[in-house]
Amino acid sequence: MANTYNEDSIRTLAWNEHIRERAGMYIGQLGSGEDEHDGIYVLLKEIMDNSVDEFTMGYGKIIEVNITEKSAEVRDYGRGIPLGSVIKAVSTLNTGGRFDDSVYQKTIGLNGVGTKAVNALSESFYVAAFREGETAWGRFERGILVDSGRERSTEKTGTLVRFTPDPTKFVDYAFRMEYIEKMVKNYMYVKKGLTIRLNGVDYLSQNGLLDLVKVDMAPQPLYTPIHLVGDSIEVIITHNPSGPATYASFVNGQNTYDGGTHVAAFKEAVAKCLLSFYNNKKYTPEDCRDAFVGVISIQMQEPILKGQHKSRLTSDYMWEKRGQTGPTVRSFVNEFISKQLNDYLHIHKDIADSIENKIKDAVKEREEINEIRNSNKTKKSGSFFNANLNDCRVHYCDRRTKANEEFIDLTSVFITEGKSASGTVNKARNPVYQAVFSIRGKSKNSFKSSEAKVIENVELRNLVGALGISEGLNGLRFNKVILATDADNDGMHIRMLLMTFLLKYYRELVETGHVYILETPLFRVKNKKESKYCFTREEKDAAFADLVKRDSKTEITRFKGLGEISEKEFKDFIGDNMRAEQVSIHEGEDIHMLLTFYMGQNTYERQQFILREMKSEEEMEGTNI
Repeated sequence: MANTYNEDSIRTLAWNEHIRERAGMYIGQLGSGEDEHDGIYVLLKEIMDNSVDEFTMGYGKIIEVNITEKSAEVRDYGRGIPLGSVIKAVSTLNTGGRFDDSVYQKTIGLNGVGTKAVNALSESFYVAAFREGETAWGRFERGILVDSGRERSTEKTGTLVRFTPDPTKFVDYAFRMEYIEKMVKNYMYVKKGLTIRLNGVDYLSQNGLLDLVKVDMAPQPLYTPIHLVGDSIEVIITHNPSGPATYASFVNGQNTYDGGTHVAAFKEAVAKCLLSFYNNKKYTPEDCRDAFVGVISIQMQEPILKGQHKSRLTSDYMWEKRGQTGPTVRSFVNEFISKQLNDYLHIHKDIADSIENKIKDAVKEREEINEIRNSNKTKKSGSFFNANLNDCRVHYCDRRTKANEEFIDLTSVFITEGKSASGTVNKARNPVYQAVFSIRGKSKNSFKSSEAKVIENVELRNLVGALGISEGLNGLRFNKVILATDADNDGMHIRMLLMTFLLKYYRELVETGHVYILETPLFRVKNKKESKYCFTREEKDAAFADLVKRDSKTEITRFKGLGEISEKEFKDFIGDNMRAEQVSIHEGEDIHMLLTFYMGQNTYERQQFILREMKSEEEMEGTNI
């Protein structure tokens, strides 16, 4: 029977009910706080944005932020919400001062929703405004006002917000200080002169975005960063000795980590200016961007920012008001870079020479790589030949011919290390659509080396050829590239080296979801009648508890390498029941920073991380074996 659709089907939700039922519309993902873009950090940022906007307008040089595991408090010393509007400002949608250009200009909060979303999604929410010797306050639970008042006060002018996210929405959540510290630093860098006191510790930048570059992005640049400042725009440019291009971008102080029109214009303008300045036909935009470090911050009236995260600028114009439009973002950025950067290079010849030397190195490396890649494939007996590869019969690139369609998505290559592991996988695989690529030992750490040097490694060169990605993903020969290394320290290290190589030079392969990590059983729990293979310690403990009830002589075997697992056993682990975890990149994740931490120069922080993980591993290894 069809569902009845009549007047009773039409519902009108209260403002807080709508936010709670459609939370994703307002804050994106909910999460538990494990990811830096989870909802609890969006809630905090919404409150912080309001306080930062007050500083932008010239009111309040200090913002106090106090964080516990479950709650947050933000106190600014700005103008304070008008006392008669305190309750309305945090509980009535489309209400706020950002709609009046004479009160707020070129600010972050624009649509009158943010604070209301925090209120509706909080188990408890308290707001107080202080002005002219008085305070007005309100206390809410999940957006419902439970108490309020107005009285005399000796507090300094400003606003206080305290909230505890609703645990029914954010299950098992906890604030992680490393993410909050990163948020605070972004505010600090982009708002020079603002002090943010986080749990009693002051964060203040005297040099603004220059400190961001010198501390976080290019601590050892090839040349002194170029700092260009104009009306409503600030730009910093330099190069690292090696590595991928890295960018940071801001709009009205908002960290637009997904880029947008201003970043696209910035990349285009810098390359165009450099190519024009050096006037060498051998140079390409990609050569100019090799190891490039760039920061752009613009101020604009009524920017259009993608989603409640405001992570990407989509505006076409620097301002658009009452039918009048200003310059396009592209033309504004291009004109500024073309004039200012060109003048700077003519004045600072030493820096101009350093940049050109870096471009020349990039050209040389590109030519070396192209030469190596062009010779990467050889023919033997009229078919594809690769010394490291036991190939399969069907390939992913065959999808364009619609041949063997039933096997296309199953096409896989297992990347293994050592004869024993390779032999096991090779015997267990389905040769129709599963291939095995065997490496021997550890490759170079590609994060610390140029691509030309890395590609000198015959096995990595053969890997690129086997995958068919030397000229992009159109030639990709396997739908799934599966890293199948041993579950010991050497295996993990090899996996890290391979992932570093792919992330640095073939990131698109990872971004498009083609790279996987093979999960193989760590344990076999066995007695005379039965065997169970376990992929986690929890599975092992449960299996042992189950089998030992029937046979006290139950034994546990810990597998260290793939070669210890028999061909017959392994066939199940790469067949229909294969467990393979897809490698994914979180939105906005800083891959360069990630690789710097794990694969760059050794640091005290990394040493401590390794020691903590080793201790944890040793403790886990010692349980119930």
